[in-house]
Amino acid sequence: MARYINEILQPDEKIVFTTTIHWMVYLPGVLMWVVTAIIYFYGTQYSAGWKLVALAIGLLAAISTFRAWFRRWTTEIDVTDRRIVFKRGFIRRHTVEMNMDKVESVDVDQSILGRVFDFGDIVVRGTGVGIEPLHNIQAPLQFRNYVTAR
Repeated sequence: MARYINEILQPDEKIVFTTTIHWMVYLPGVLMWVVTAIIYFYGTQYSAGWKLVALAIGLLAAISTFRAWFRRWTTEIDVTDRRIVFKRGFIRRHTVEMNMDKVESVDVDQSILGRVFDFGDIVVRGTGVGIEPLHNIQAPLQFRNYVTAR
């Protein structure tokens, strides 16, 4: 799939930073896969019914993992030398752009886990408008530095 930012770049506009949703969005699916494996290997020793339980949880794990992958694959966050571009969605696309001269501040919110694994929430505040909170963004401090260091 061609990246959205490459389709909308203006002449002489350069991409200075690109990020997306952090890989931690896979964590619920991975934990469900672990539970599935535990139930399958240990629960089936006691009853065959545990195979159905493992199958059901495995199906939920597959759905959760696919949704996380698809959300991460269809989300782009880019900083160019002129603007910030946020795009999410595949068929139903949602995009937000803000010119750099309209940016007033970039707020970063990180939990302890976010600080350890380098992810967090970002809110870009602009004159008159703002970009909605961007949740679980990879390298949020680096994003802020590229926006504010103009």
